[in-house]
Amino acid sequence: QVELVESGGGSAQAGDSLRLYCAASGHTVISYTLAWFRQAPGKAREFVAAIGWRDDMTDYADFVEGRFTIFREDGHKLFSLQMNPLKPEDTAVYYCALRMDGWYNSRRDNLRYPYWGQGSQVTVSS
Repeated sequence: QVELVESGGGSAQAGDSLRLYCAASGHTVISYTLAWFRQAPGKAREFVAAIGWRDDMTDYADFVEGRFTIFREDGHKLFSLQMNPLKPEDTAVYYCALRMDGWYNSRRDNLRYPYWGQGSQVTVSS
């Protein structure tokens, strides 16, 4: 049974850094995509970043602009999203999500992910 448990997040000032973690279990160690999405109040859920089972498999939304980095740690069991520097518009609930069918162009589509973490609130003040 696949389980995603998030940790990290919280409140920060603009220009600060935060790191989100997603502990994954019950999944395959190849042919998966682990992604981060976020949802601000009143807005649709949007893609942030994704990582696959190989080091050359990373993808970032344009708005990240080099500020965020997605990591795979502890083999394929722990993933993180380092965010620095933060902006007030980064305020949202952040979710990690997993699919186990490969690395595809559809990785930015949240509807393609069957497994989700519980969500982590990130609040950035100016």
